[in-house]
Amino acid sequence: MLRVKKVFSIENPEIFKQKLLIWGNQFREVVFLDTNNYHQKYSNYDAVLAVDAFTSIKTDYYNAFEDLHQYQTHTKDWLFGYLSYDLKNDTEALQSKNFDGLEFPDLFFFQPKKLFFLKENQVEMQYLNLCDDEVDDDFEDIGRGKREEGSLESGDESETKIQQRISKEAYLQKVSKMLEYIHHGDIYEANFCMEFFAKDATIDPIEIYQKLNAISQPPFAVYFKNNHQFLLSASPERYLKKEGTKIISQPIKGTARRVFDVELDEQSKSDLAVNPKERAENIMIVDLVRNDLSKTAIKGSVEVEELCQIYTFKQVHQLISTVVSQVENTTSPVEIIKTTFPMGSMTGAPKFSAMKIIEELEETKRGLYSGAIGYFSPEGDFDFNVVIRSILYNSKNQYLSFSVGSAITSEATPEGEYEECLLKAKAMFEVLN
Repeated sequence: MLRVKKVFSIENPEIFKQKLLIWGNQFREVVFLDTNNYHQKYSNYDAVLAVDAFTSIKTDYYNAFEDLHQYQTHTKDWLFGYLSYDLKNDTEALQSKNFDGLEFPDLFFFQPKKLFFLKENQVEMQYLNLCDDEVDDDFEDIGRGKREEGSLESGDESETKIQQRISKEAYLQKVSKMLEYIHHGDIYEANFCMEFFAKDATIDPIEIYQKLNAISQPPFAVYFKNNHQFLLSASPERYLKKEGTKIISQPIKGTARRVFDVELDEQSKSDLAVNPKERAENIMIVDLVRNDLSKTAIKGSVEVEELCQIYTFKQVHQLISTVVSQVENTTSPVEIIKTTFPMGSMTGAPKFSAMKIIEELEETKRGLYSGAIGYFSPEGDFDFNVVIRSILYNSKNQYLSFSVGSAITSEATPEGEYEECLLKAKAMFEVLN
């Protein structure tokens, strides 16, 4: 599919980025990716906007990866979209029977008519030939920065009454049950999540996204819209990236809170670096990721570039490891994703046993939460985040949801895990209240 490319200089990238998102929201399909200028080794762009589907694919989990493979190889163009956690049912003999208030498809990708890539003080616009005569007019419209009229009139926003799907008492009981599984040898580690939700919620998705992003400023922030379905994500985590024949996975496991006092904040980092429980969480998942990548890797090419490296974000310090491999240039991009999905940081070890136990103890279908959102390039490269620290919203049935979780290991205490979940939920509560 041929695209017309045109590059423009921009005076203030931050202001342009905000105007670009607001302009893009007029379309039915929107993916906006923002690195927030967070310094990271594997970064191609400062921000990306993809809007207005020329073609798309939407399906449930059955045969989903094969359908995506056919779509990706047929279009050979930029594709943006998501993989929900419940695609696990396509790769393993698993089911998802828990409550689902959001009703998102299990998989959705689209081929955008209009694409924007921001890097420093330049924006490259790539338009399909069928709309290439709109490039200059659109650039001028974005610069004017007029907000499209949304579905909300002033004063329509109602107070968002957030409820907790699992009570504290039930949460403590469930984590105790998970610890029993660990002590019996069924699993070493599992990621256990709980949902916070609101019914009859009326929000302005862009406003909520902007507030959430401002609080966290993470490297994998996403604003996603598919008609009446929205994802507002402040994710700090990369799931998987392909650059040529190199595959990069960067699981996060291990969390410590930020402290206003500089010395105490440094102490918090130091304590995290040597905390045996937090390091064990991370190292177990690194082993899982190494095993996942080996399924498509050239023999002997799987390496750990970083082990338990501390990365600092506005709200928390995290332990992040970087695992890489090399693949043959004939290996299907979708096959690489299929053999590593869902990501180890959101499942556990061994992965299959962890996913069975997760489904038993959790009470909400995860859906897009703990799935991945990102893109394929025309060359078959890709980059996907992990959908965490995110608010999901269906404006049609006015259901709003966000989930948080933590890794349960033999050293975990139910009370401690509950406190970690509340820490991770803090940003979402702030922007919604």
